[in-house]
Amino acid sequence: MQLVKASRDALLKPLSTVSGIVERRHTLPILANLLMKKTGESVSFLATDIEIQITTAGEFGVGKDDVATTVNARKLLDILRALPESGEVTLSHASKKLTIQSGKSRFSLATLDAAEFPTVAQPEAWGAQFSLTQKALKHLISMVHFAMAQQDIRYYLNGLLFVTDGNYVKAVATDGHRLAFCQTKVDASLPKHEVIIPRKTVMELLRLMDESEDPVAIAVANNQIKFNFGNIELISKLVEGKFPDYTRVVPQGYTKLFTVDRGLIQGALQRAAILTSDKFKGVRWAVADNLLKINSTNADQEEAFEELDIDWPHGGVEIGFNVSYLLDVLGNLKVPAIQIGLNDPNASALITLPDNGDFKYVVMPMRI
Repeated sequence: MQLVKASRDALLKPLSTVSGIVERRHTLPILANLLMKKTGESVSFLATDIEIQITTAGEFGVGKDDVATTVNARKLLDILRALPESGEVTLSHASKKLTIQSGKSRFSLATLDAAEFPTVAQPEAWGAQFSLTQKALKHLISMVHFAMAQQDIRYYLNGLLFVTDGNYVKAVATDGHRLAFCQTKVDASLPKHEVIIPRKTVMELLRLMDESEDPVAIAVANNQIKFNFGNIELISKLVEGKFPDYTRVVPQGYTKLFTVDRGLIQGALQRAAILTSDKFKGVRWAVADNLLKINSTNADQEEAFEELDIDWPHGGVEIGFNVSYLLDVLGNLKVPAIQIGLNDPNASALITLPDNGDFKYVVMPMRI
C-alpha cells in the first residue's frame, strides 16, 4: 500500500526535525524507530526517547486509508539524504516492510507494530500557558544555555531553570562555577512557576527554532513542558529537584565597574588562553590605573601578556579566572560592549550589558 509520494526535500525536513532525539542505542529496540501515521493526506512523524517527544506533519499522503507503522529513523533518514536531490520519493507499506523508491533506487526496511510504540502520556490539565515569539525564546535560551552543567552528579544542574514571574519569563543556568541569567518581558501576568528543563530538550529547542516572529505556545505542568511552533510539537519531562537560589548568587551593589569593547577583550583572552594548559585554564587579571593587564603562564615557563585601556579610577584588584568561562560568554554575546563589575580577589565577577538589566553572568574567581 502506497503511503507517501513527495519530493526528497519535502520528506527530509520533517524527518530531520524529529530524528534528532533518537538515540542509537536503546534498551527498547522500538525507540530507534519513529512512528509514522497517515490520516488521509496528512502524514505525521513522531519520535521519542521516553523523556522527550517530538511530532511534526506534512501534507503528502496518498489515498484515503489511515495507516500507522514504525521504521528505523536513522536508516530512513540516511537513505533519503543519499538519494538525488531532484528525485520524487514514494513510501509504501506491506508485509511488515516499508519500501522507499526513487527512480531506479529501491530500499526495503523492516517495520515494527505501531501499537507497541511508547508515546509520552500528557497531563489532563496544563498549568501556566503563554506564548513567546521564536526569536524571543531562542534568544532567552541561547543567552544562558552554555552555562549548564554536563553530567554533574547534582542532576538538577544538568538543565535550565525556566521561570514565569508576573510580566517576565526568565532562564537561568549554572554549573556551580558560573551562572547565566536572562529575562524577557511578556504581554501577560503569569503565575510564579519554576521548572527545570533537561539539557537535551534545551539543545533540541535551539536546533529547531529560528529567528522569526512566529509564536511559540508554551504550556507547563508539574512534570512536563510543551512547546508548539510551526507544525512542531515538542513535549518534555522536567528534571525533579531544587535549583539553587540564583538571586543569592548574583552580586548586588557592585560599584567598581568598567565598560570594555567585547571584541577587544575576547581577542586578548583568546591569545592568553593559547599558553594555558589543558588541565589549568587560569588567567590572571590585574586592574589598576585605567589598565587591565591579562597574564597567563604554563608549566614550560612560557608566558602571555595582554594590556587593555579601560576607565578604572578605583584601587588595584588582582584576580584569577578560568579563561574558558570568560570566552564562553564573550563568544555567545552579540553586542559591541560589555560591563564588568569587580569587588575583591575572592568575590565573583559580574558581567552585564550596558544600560540593560535583562542579562547577568556571574563567574567565580580561581586561585592562581
